[in-house]
Amino acid sequence: MKSHVKIIPMIQPHNVYIHVPYCMSKCNYCAFFSVARTAPDWDTYADGIISEIDEFADLIGPAPVPTIFFGGGTPSLMPVATFAKIMAHINSRFHIEPNAEITIESNPGTIDDKKLDEFIAAGMNRLSVGVQALDDMRLRFLGRRHDAATAVKLLRRASSRNIRVSGDFIYGLPGDTTEYVADLCAQINDLGLKHCSMYELTIEPGTPLAQMHPEMPSNEEMAEMYDAIGRKLNLPRYEVSNYAAPGDECWHNQNVWDGEPYVGFGRGAAGRVFIDGDWYEQMGGGIKFEKMAPRDRAVEKIITGMRTMRGVKMTPDVAAVINNEFARTARDMITFTPDGRMHATQRGLLILDDLLVQLIR
Repeated sequence: MKSHVKIIPMIQPHNVYIHVPYCMSKCNYCAFFSVARTAPDWDTYADGIISEIDEFADLIGPAPVPTIFFGGGTPSLMPVATFAKIMAHINSRFHIEPNAEITIESNPGTIDDKKLDEFIAAGMNRLSVGVQALDDMRLRFLGRRHDAATAVKLLRRASSRNIRVSGDFIYGLPGDTTEYVADLCAQINDLGLKHCSMYELTIEPGTPLAQMHPEMPSNEEMAEMYDAIGRKLNLPRYEVSNYAAPGDECWHNQNVWDGEPYVGFGRGAAGRVFIDGDWYEQMGGGIKFEKMAPRDRAVEKIITGMRTMRGVKMTPDVAAVINNEFARTARDMITFTPDGRMHATQRGLLILDDLLVQLIR
């Protein structure tokens, strides 16, 4: 006798990343997909995102959504009505969890008090501010449109609201020293930020900075600056470039680094979608959706997880691609914890790229 019971696949939670590609102007160092446009067609943009949401809702079902991250570009340029429209559609096709983290990236000068309050009323509960530097000379070198005073004003006003606030900073510019980095950390401490990202400047091919051929600090000087951040910043490092008070980590990034599923909407977005036991590499705008080999996904989990202080979960797929003999003998670089994770020691983090080459077989 045939069974007529329909087997419904388990619906897996998926984090959501939405790429907003528009900027007032391109910064000198930026290699991300973004478009300098003063008056984007926001209705067409929203309709495109909504179409992608519908496509993936049909694939993965009404999945719980623990985090939503609007990245860019400059998402704070987006009208609040566009943000609210996209959020409402996500919740109509998926299920935004009651305590979900909703982040919007912003640039100083693109969001005033009124718009900040309207974003919060529409659901934003975390603001990530692209500060990059706290002095005007470095901001001009980086091609930023704002000055340091405007950035500080936004950080202070956002911090006075009942939301979480993060600041992005860049170090390792030509002429930067450990003394400069220590002073920058002191200024961040004075601002009372509970989360910040400290990114080493890299010169990407095809950017205006690459055309300038600047004389960059040496690898040794960069290492000293990195060490100075760990000593001077009042926030513990929880990922190679990210620092936060306990509980104020970026939940979205933590979930992605921990190997959890996420889907990206909009051209320039990327995702790792999990359907019925299989992983898919996905790129927004319908550019790519391909099944991944289990080994490839496991290697990704190791690479991202080992950048964090809590390390990578030793799930069966991860364990299958680890060089166990190396892991056993490299205890000065690798540690295993009782909760089933593997993470790099301080020494291991300093040579992480070389470590990963030997760790993954």
